[in-house]
Amino acid sequence: MSRKLLPLLMIALGIAGFLLLKATRPEPAEVSATERSWLVQVQKVNPTRATPVLPLYGEVVAPDLQTITATLAGRIDRLPVREGKQVSEGDLLVALDSADIESVLAQARAQVADLEAQVRSEQVRYRNDQQSLESEKAILDNARRQFERIQSLVERNLASRESLEAATDALARAELTLRIRERAIAEHPARLQSLEARLSQARASLSSAELDGERAVSTAPFDGMVTNLQVAAGDQVSRNQALLSIYPIQGLEVRARVPQMYLGELVEALAKGATLTATTEDSGQRFELVRFAGLSDPAGTEAVLELNGESGALRPGALQPLLLQRPARDNLITIPFSALYGADSVYIMTDDNRMQRVTVQRVGEALSENGERRLLIASEHLKPGMHLITTHLPNAITGLKVKLADSEGAPAS
Repeated sequence: MSRKLLPLLMIALGIAGFLLLKATRPEPAEVSATERSWLVQVQKVNPTRATPVLPLYGEVVAPDLQTITATLAGRIDRLPVREGKQVSEGDLLVALDSADIESVLAQARAQVADLEAQVRSEQVRYRNDQQSLESEKAILDNARRQFERIQSLVERNLASRESLEAATDALARAELTLRIRERAIAEHPARLQSLEARLSQARASLSSAELDGERAVSTAPFDGMVTNLQVAAGDQVSRNQALLSIYPIQGLEVRARVPQMYLGELVEALAKGATLTATTEDSGQRFELVRFAGLSDPAGTEAVLELNGESGALRPGALQPLLLQRPARDNLITIPFSALYGADSVYIMTDDNRMQRVTVQRVGEALSENGERRLLIASEHLKPGMHLITTHLPNAITGLKVKLADSEGAPAS
């Protein structure tokens, strides 16, 4: 019997203990819910006049790059320059072997001398033809008289037919000789003109050869950089073969494509005489916008920016990022990139420490005094003195409670 009652007794004791603990448990303290405040940094709205900048990417080009070619076929005798070497105006670049030059000049001079002799010969021939013409006219007159005399004798049976035939042949030969001489005299101006034309051409070829001979020794036309070196000393080259190129160090340009939405304001500014400069972010080199290309495409219009100052490490063919100044505008606000939400929204801190969304117009970018890139915005809803939130909160929404933090992110005292 006692074994059956023992489990019941243990259950009863457990229930009694639970009721005792519940009765003696202290009451928990009452908890009240509090709203969290998010730490943010702010800047005061201060609309001012600012100069937007436009990020561009363009190719460095050398518009005055010159290619030095071989003016004559020959062997490279001297080549004191190397790829990438900087040279001064007048420095020797490349020279062909003088023996190859003299060979071409000698041939051109011989051609001129030969044609000069042919012209003189033609003039002597003309004078001789003139003198022979008079004698042949006299021979013809004599042959004609002889023919008429014998013909008269034959008609009176005082001369034979053989004598008349001989006189006829002599008259025909005299007439033929005279016609040939007259034709030679008539053709003299054309022959002389042809020879003189060939002589003029030969003299022009000689002048060209002499000029090519002078250019066979090439010097730097300006202070520049050697590039595209394609030969070595001792190489045999053909006429007009490219040898090397050189470009002026001071004449580099950047060709960058400007989106169509910015083209109007930039063209108008240039037309008014404004100076629009662009700078590189790494080296600080300055370029000036001088003109636009004559044609556009869907990607924009090509802008030409000239380098001001030394080229430094710039080389033609490189891709160069630039920040181009746009015309200045009034009532712009400079903010960090972290203050912008989406494409057109910022938040201000209200008097009751809550976030309020404001729609803005993104005008462009600007450079701060320390060279940092910042955004330029404009909005009629942003008034001077407002506190614009610069901390980017992932849960930002109008009405969210915020608290001002110091520059290091700690709560402001």
